[in-house]
Amino acid sequence: MCKYVVVDLEMCKVAKNRRTESFKLGTEIIQVGATLLDEKYEVLDTFNRYVAPVYGQIDTFIHHLTGIGKIDVKDAQDVEKVFQEFMDWLPEGEVRAVSWSRTDEKQIRNELAAKQISIKGMDELLDTWIDCQKTFGEKMNSRRSYKLSEALIAADIISEGQEHDGLSDAYNTALLFAKMEREEVLQLNPVYAEAIAEEQESLKFTLGDLFQGLQLSDDICA
Repeated sequence: MCKYVVVDLEMCKVAKNRRTESFKLGTEIIQVGATLLDEKYEVLDTFNRYVAPVYGQIDTFIHHLTGIGKIDVKDAQDVEKVFQEFMDWLPEGEVRAVSWSRTDEKQIRNELAAKQISIKGMDELLDTWIDCQKTFGEKMNSRRSYKLSEALIAADIISEGQEHDGLSDAYNTALLFAKMEREEVLQLNPVYAEAIAEEQESLKFTLGDLFQGLQLSDDICA
């Protein structure tokens, strides 16, 4: 039976003057968080590791956003060792990867390629990637790119931990993914659903409604 690993990465910026001919990325991984779900979408285990960046630096903005400081990555392993440990942590059998948007999938592919790192089984896992953000949009019948925080509120899920922490975001995404897989029609927070209904009702007004009853002057019509 298929299991699911919900992944969330945190990254720091790589300044242009620190990029090289081989590493041209503007971001670098500093945390890998993951939550493992069984075939019934129940939480089995979690994974959380900080990653030592090679090119990027944790500035004030990233520190305030993620809560990750330079001291957290000072003695951390490099990205190759962390992802090797991650792959060893995954159970045998079919496992599909999930994340909020495909940004993390692309970061893993691009960063490992730029650093010339090859990890057994990683390409196969990346090829199974499920975009939870896209699934949520389909459930909402909308083309909007929802933020995870809004989606959790909409789905009536109480978030755990701190936003922009890799493990917390992976865990909360896993709760939302599980709910969407279990419910053919996603059950929304009643207050949020009412607000959406009111918004959709207001959008029914057309320009004709706005100008209804107004008499245009002959000069304008001429």
